[in-house]
Amino acid sequence: MKAVSARLRRTGLPYLLLLPAVLAELLVHLVPMAIGIVMSFKELTRLYLSHWGAAPWRGLGNYRISVDVDAPVGAALLHSFWVTCVVSVLSVALCWLLGTTAAILLQENFRGRGLVRALFLTPYALPVYAAVITWAFLFQRDNGLVNHLLHDQLHLTDGRPFWLLGDNSFVALVVVTVWRNWPFAFLVVMAALQNIPRELYEAAALDGAGIRQQIRRITLPALRPVNQVLVLVLFLWTFNDFNTPYVLFGRAAPEAADLISLHIYQSSFATWNFGTGSAMSVLLLLFLLVVTTGYLIATSRGRRSADG
Repeated sequence: MKAVSARLRRTGLPYLLLLPAVLAELLVHLVPMAIGIVMSFKELTRLYLSHWGAAPWRGLGNYRISVDVDAPVGAALLHSFWVTCVVSVLSVALCWLLGTTAAILLQENFRGRGLVRALFLTPYALPVYAAVITWAFLFQRDNGLVNHLLHDQLHLTDGRPFWLLGDNSFVALVVVTVWRNWPFAFLVVMAALQNIPRELYEAAALDGAGIRQQIRRITLPALRPVNQVLVLVLFLWTFNDFNTPYVLFGRAAPEAADLISLHIYQSSFATWNFGTGSAMSVLLLLFLLVVTTGYLIATSRGRRSADG
């Protein structure tokens, strides 16, 4: 009896320690998610904000409006979706390329390497609002450093472009997103490179392999498991990013930089139609779940085929 009691204490203690975290996860994420799903089936407007439970049941009406690409609401959501996809793919690719390149270059010992690593991590350590507001000042048309450098110093532009308006807003958004996120890729890849034995590079050098061959044959295959997780995390971060466009452009982003997170915010709080905004959020959640599941299945199959 004592042995059984001791075994129960040993097996039950880990679950007991996890209980506060599980409860916190339920309260912070799952309960609001469930409420949002219920709201997406209701005609929740400003008339029912104080008693949203009494809002009329609308069924799939909010979803039909959101996916009707022939109507203004659905067409705007589709445009925002494609903009977000392009920004996410481009930003993730640039973040991975910059982070991996910097991590590989900083593997060699040289004086001041620690300082350079710390400087590279500065964008990741800065608070998002402070960093993005600084970029908003840099992109100002008349007094910004970007136009001063490109137009006044380098004479690369005919005039002073508006970086936070029109089509140039897309470029500004990608630049700020990459600047904020690439140090994370650098940190992850740099940590993964520490696990690659130096003897592999020494043996490859003795066999006559150059730097490019070493990176292609040793570094990139060894980084594959880390890169698979890194790319997924960067994609989810960028696709769900709300702070960067909100601080950079305000409540209404230009059409060229209308990320879906800010678009859903506008659809909910500008029109006070929280039912439609909730339906858009649920559609976004379903899309990310499908993409994540498909990505994990594809990468797991690729890993098994590579191992086999």
